Amino acid sequence: MSKADLSDLSADEWDEVRFPRSKVQEFDRVVERAISRRSFLGGTLAFGSGAAVMGTAFLKGSPVAAQQTSRFAFEQLAPQTDGTVHVPNGYSWDVLVRWGDPLFPDAPAFDPETGIPTEGSDRVFGENTDGMELFHQGGTELLVVNSEYPNPKINLPASQDGEASSADDVLRLQNFQGVNVMEVVEGADGWSVVVDSAYNRRIHHNTPMVIDGPAAGHDLLKTAADETGTQSLGTFNNCGSGRTPWGTYLTCEENFNGYFGTTQEVLGDEAVMQGYRRYGVSTDIDAGRYNYHGFDARFDISQNPNEPHRAGYIVEIDPWDPEATPVKHTALGRFKHENAAYALTPEGRVVVYMGDDERGEFMYKWVSTGIYVAGGDTSTLLSDGQLFVARFDDDMTGQWVALTPEATGMEPAEISIFTRMAASAVGATTMDRPEWIAVNPTAVEAYCCLTNNRNRGAKEDGGVVKTNAGGDPMEVNAVNPREINNYGQIVRWRPHEDDHGAESFDWDLYVMAGNPEVHGDDLYAGTANINAGNLFNSPDGMQIDTAGLIWIQTDGDDSNEGDFAGMGNNQMLAGDPATGEIRRFLTGPNGCEVTGLTWSADRRTMFVGIQHPGQPFPDGEGSLPRSAIVTVTRDDNALVG
Repeated sequence: MSKADLSDLSADEWDEVRFPRSKVQEFDRVVERAISRRSFLGGTLAFGSGAAVMGTAFLKGSPVAAQQTSRFAFEQLAPQTDGTVHVPNGYSWDVLVRWGDPLFPDAPAFDPETGIPTEGSDRVFGENTDGMELFHQGGTELLVVNSEYPNPKINLPASQDGEASSADDVLRLQNFQGVNVMEVVEGADGWSVVVDSAYNRRIHHNTPMVIDGPAAGHDLLKTAADETGTQSLGTFNNCGSGRTPWGTYLTCEENFNGYFGTTQEVLGDEAVMQGYRRYGVSTDIDAGRYNYHGFDARFDISQNPNEPHRAGYIVEIDPWDPEATPVKHTALGRFKHENAAYALTPEGRVVVYMGDDERGEFMYKWVSTGIYVAGGDTSTLLSDGQLFVARFDDDMTGQWVALTPEATGMEPAEISIFTRMAASAVGATTMDRPEWIAVNPTAVEAYCCLTNNRNRGAKEDGGVVKTNAGGDPMEVNAVNPREINNYGQIVRWRPHEDDHGAESFDWDLYVMAGNPEVHGDDLYAGTANINAGNLFNSPDGMQIDTAGLIWIQTDGDDSNEGDFAGMGNNQMLAGDPATGEIRRFLTGPNGCEVTGLTWSADRRTMFVGIQHPGQPFPDGEGSLPRSAIVTVTRDDNALVG
């Protein structure tokens, strides 16, 4: 497969082509855990005192949901298959900002045929918008938005067919990624970016960072450019986001492995080589996804073998101080971070929930040692504490298992750098790609989108169940109950004693996506809150608003054919956890992912991300496709969500 063909693959598909997973599983770690459709649909979803609304509302034929009064302020939107955004009657949308729009007065102008030149590419809104958060002080509102990855076939000259062929090309791609900090304001004509704001900032692949936590200063983080192992350049593949109660932004490094390659044979330390294999850093010559390594030695692992160890973290950014150096928090673990969702324990300890977005990887939780006090010292709350990994049991309970040296046989710095290995060592539950996690502000519970896993229960030659990169088997289990899971599901858990710091919890499945029009009444039809009107697949992004409604964004198959017939383009839906009802609210243009969601300070505007549109959106024919942030408002100026 050529480099041009590889550039069209998703990060997940690219990993499988370049780094096929092991065909050998460790049988002494296999636990036979399977459930029948009858037991699943017949009541195993219910638990605790909330069973009436958390379990039976989802059973086929249950009258519970129908008896509830809907809290939605909109009529369900029909599926769409065209090249633009749609919202329900009574709502309107507009474009706030798109790739290549200026964030500073001296930014170059966007050319609809060629895009943005390298000079000034760090002065415009970045490519492939993803997670975002809005911050406000007084009358000022700052929107902070991730730019996840580039589209080389669009961002580079068309004659190059998506291949970087010079250091100049690489720099351009590096500048289009990272984080955008920008002041936004609402005027008579809607929302706009304040281009001359002193708060505006671009953080990209060459921005200085500070490394803190257990791994800071460790030999595995030292390079020729940074012999201390405490500083680095850049943040990579910034997927989901989060925020802290003290008002900083958390950006999450996901598919960082594809940025690294090698120009010659790599013969490293076995621990380093094992880490490359587990995290998908290819040692094949010239296998880097974006060809950074061909022109920037920092990304050539034959010259800088420790550089990949400095990526894959959660990075904290102060949006109000353009001079503040972002901090990489190694204590929160190194893996393909999707997002970071915080909660507070009753006594005020900080909890951060995190998912590792790869087939068969795990869910994590961080609990701080210190107590958050408004206006107090927050410097150690993301560096001093305990990291846990989730184990889901088939009896609808689960445990957060502490990743300690005693439990894992690893030193604290090694746990931070090779977190996946630590989680495997304690028998964590392999999951169907844990993506966004959301904490309900109206109840002590949290949710995680398990987007899909076509390898779940699949067999290799010889009948062996496929494993993740660490050899952990991906057999069917209660929380991931379907083989070849192309639809996805959302798991919900309630910590014991109403304490997010508790090490045990109860869980159920809020929804299993599916298609009852194709599959009738089996597991692939989905749960009973899925019907012909609200079909979707691959839940990915997720936020819960102040009223407790769940907003679900999708990144799945939009062919509208076969198993996916009736689903249309990727979309955003609203769900009510009290009734189980789910309604489609927004659809994006064909080929896009709908990702990233936040609200204005007055809650009358919703900001939604449209990533990698397959059409010349939003400018129409004659222009390149451009990822964008759109605003959604109600025509009566009432609250949105």
